[in-house]
Parts: sequence; C-alpha cells; structure tokens
Amino acid sequence: MSDTTKRYDELKTRFQNANQGHVFAYWDKLSDSQRTSFLDQLDRLDLQRVNDIYTKAIQADNDAKNSSGDDIEPLPDNAFESVVGSPEKKAEYRRIGLRAVAGGQVAVLLMAGGQGTRLGSTDPKGCYDIGLPSKKSLFQLQAESIKRLQHVAEQEFGRKSGSVVIRWYIMTSEPTHDATRAYFGWDKEGKRLHPDKPANFGLSDEQVIFFKQGTLPCLSNDGKILLENPGKVAVAPDGNGGIYAALRQPLTQHTNNLSASSVLSDLASHKIQNVHAYCVDNCLVKVADPVFIGYCISKQAECAAKVVPKAYPTESVGVVAVRGHKFSVVEYSEISQAQAERVDPSTGALAFRAANIANHFYTTAFLQKTHAMEREMAFHIARKKIPSVDMKSGEQGKTEGMKLEMFVFDVFPFTEQFAVLEVARDEEFSPLKNAPGTKADNPETSRRDLLAQQKRFLEHAGGVVKDGVEIEISPLLSYAGEGLESVKGKTFTKSGKAENLEELIALST
Repeated sequence: MSDTTKRYDELKTRFQNANQGHVFAYWDKLSDSQRTSFLDQLDRLDLQRVNDIYTKAIQADNDAKNSSGDDIEPLPDNAFESVVGSPEKKAEYRRIGLRAVAGGQVAVLLMAGGQGTRLGSTDPKGCYDIGLPSKKSLFQLQAESIKRLQHVAEQEFGRKSGSVVIRWYIMTSEPTHDATRAYFGWDKEGKRLHPDKPANFGLSDEQVIFFKQGTLPCLSNDGKILLENPGKVAVAPDGNGGIYAALRQPLTQHTNNLSASSVLSDLASHKIQNVHAYCVDNCLVKVADPVFIGYCISKQAECAAKVVPKAYPTESVGVVAVRGHKFSVVEYSEISQAQAERVDPSTGALAFRAANIANHFYTTAFLQKTHAMEREMAFHIARKKIPSVDMKSGEQGKTEGMKLEMFVFDVFPFTEQFAVLEVARDEEFSPLKNAPGTKADNPETSRRDLLAQQKRFLEHAGGVVKDGVEIEISPLLSYAGEGLESVKGKTFTKSGKAENLEELIALST
C-alpha cells in the first residue's frame, strides 16, 4: 500500500466519521500531485473544531434573531472615562503610559490582513497612499510614529538613545503576507530585498514581527465543507478575532527574524506586560498610545477599548455597552430607536454613545487566557455566495453558504477587569473604508482629517496657519503635537511637508 493510499484511507475515515466524507467525491479525477496537495490541506483541518464552530454559530445566530434587546444597558461609570476636553487627565495618564513604554513593557499588535479591494487596489490596505504631500502609506506613518514615540520616551525618562524598543507584531493574511513583508523590505526567506537600504521604515530588523491570520473552511448552510475545486477546500479568513488563535501559532526564523515559538512566547521572553491593538486603516491612530495605556494601567484593566462619541444617535456603528450583565459590542441594528436616543440625565450625553473603533488594550496575562475563552465564544455567520464545486453536478459555480468569523471584541464578555476610554473623534479616528470619490471614510477624508489635525498641532504650539495652507508634519518630527515649541510666533504661508524642524520653519515667514 502506497503512502498516498494509506493517508487517503485514514483521512477518508476521519472525514466520514465527522459527516464530511463528501469532500472525496472527486478523488478519482485528481492527479497524483493534486491528491498530495489535497491530503495535506485536509490533514491540517481540525474537524471537531469546524463542526463545533458551526453548531455554536447557528445557535448564536438563532438567539440573536430572537433577542429583544431588553438586556442591553449603558456602560457603568466605574468602567468608563472620557478625556475629551480634559488635558490634566490626559497628561496624568500619558506620564504613566510613557513610563511603561520607557521600561520596555509595551508592544503593539496591528491587524493588517485586509486588501485594498474596496479602494481599487490589490495591495495590502496598509500600503495605501491617502494622498499626503509625502506620499507616505499607512504602514510608513505608523512605523514612524513608533520610532518617534521611542525617542520621546527616551528623552522624558533619561534613557540612552536606541534603548527603548516597541515591538510591532503585524498580523497579515494568506493573500497579503508576502506582499506586506516585501513592502517592509523582506523576501520570502527573511532576507533583505535591498541590503543597502534600511528595512521596516527605519525600525530595527528585530522589532517587527509578521504573523498570519488563520482561515476556516467555507460551509454550506447545512454545515458541509465546500470545495473551491475538486482538489481544494474553500477557505476564508477567520475574522480579526482570529488574532487570538494566531498569537499561539508557531513562528519560524526565516519568516520572522526571530526564533520564538509564537507571538505569545515572544511577548513573554521580552517581559512585555501591556499590548495595544488596532486596525491598519485609521490614519489618526496613536500607535502604542501612552494616554490609553496609562489609563488602562491605572485602572488595572486586563482588557480595554478606546472609543469615540457617536456622531449622532442613529449612526451605523457598534457601541461598547453591557448585554446580559457582560461587556459587549452591540451592533447598531440591535439597538432600538428609543435606546439610540436615550440620554444620560447626569451628563446630557447619549447613554449609548461609546462607538467602537477597533482600538484595544490587553495585558499579556489576559492574552494567555484567550485560548480557554475561545472554546466558549460563538463565531459570527457571514452568508455569502461562495465560488465552489456543486457536489451533485460537479460544475463550478457559486453556492449559498457561510463564512465564519470571530471579531476581536468577542472576548469582552469574558473580561473581569474591563475599562473604556473615550477620546475625541477628530483627534483619533478617521477610517479608510471606501474608494476615492465616495461620500465618507475615503482617502480624501483621511487626508483632510490628518492635515487638519496637524494644523491644530501648529496652532496649539503658537503658530499661525494662513487659510488654504496645508502642512504635513512627519511623525518623526512629532508624535502628538510635542516638540514644536519653535513655531511659536511663526506664520505659515506655504504648503508643504516637513521631516524636521528646519523644513517646517522654512514654510513660515
């Protein structure tokens, strides 16, 4: 008996026992190489997990349809704080957070698995240029923010230059992994594409670690695994909540420039205690934000969310709230008109105003516990027409089926020490979701909001910016408006970009 035949018999039995034996329907039509590849893919599937995920997802979907929304309540005061219009609070939390950064206790998780398809691009979304004078991408802006924050922490806490390092863990996906690594200057073997040029946009080789988001099989509406073609299972990314499982997956030296066995083990080996996580598509994100981190440390939170006030009561955005006595993100479709318009009598603000922006904090101890939580969490069903082989006719087409996703906020109900920090929307949130020329959340609004923020930086430092003048300040020059004291009394009359103070002053009279 050949090895292939033996593997086939073993796997066919395993799949039949899991009521998924149909995947072998076209075995006889496959070539030897196709059979080997197919068996390799099937062998990697955890069938018990797939079937359990389907069962829980269906149950949760039915429960959601029957939910009245009566068990939804606003956040309690002891789990919520706003720093909007509170510079003293911000300064206090910033000092705490920056001390943690200076002590090497902070790392960053970036969710960057998406492609720029809706933006008209086939590149990873983080590669997108929103139209700034510098032509810098989202990835570059964020890398430079990290570099600047390291410098700020060194200066304020008297650390040696180059001693503060913020490790940056970038979660890609199967379609974006190699392209993302190449964009940062690495080939598939972990070697520099351009040995004479810095990789990682000036960050050190060791501090940027790439890891892949997982996938799950696409299923028919009755839970059967779909085939993309006769010798390949149809799969889809498991959602941004797949980050928790991905943190445990093995890493290899040639793909990550390190020898740690997983992201979690790398966090532990570097004694990192606090982790900031965010999505790549927000040009205003404050990477490793010391204010947010300081707030979470002061509250002894193990998991936290940064939010912005809803723009208006019926805005189509999920809100962080309490459901069934547990912290949760409640989708806008689950909130009644009356709930959406409900006002907190003590503040006059909306009771359900904490708009979720996929910006989170974790302790590493909490991330270590997420494996146990995942067994209790239900995946969300995204019903789609999925390119696949018809199991009866054998014809290629599209099947009404489901992709299963976990969301990054699905851990909230399992959190014992949870906290929410509200920040100003115009300072911290401008998502890039839609193509150029659309109504909102597009490259034009991202560019507008970032340049408007940097104008405020100059004005706050005592400068005057003439009408119509647009100035881009490099993150290498200022992380959040600091370091611009020399613009006091200057009037800026020329548009342009500034990588340093000399270039900035040259735009003034």
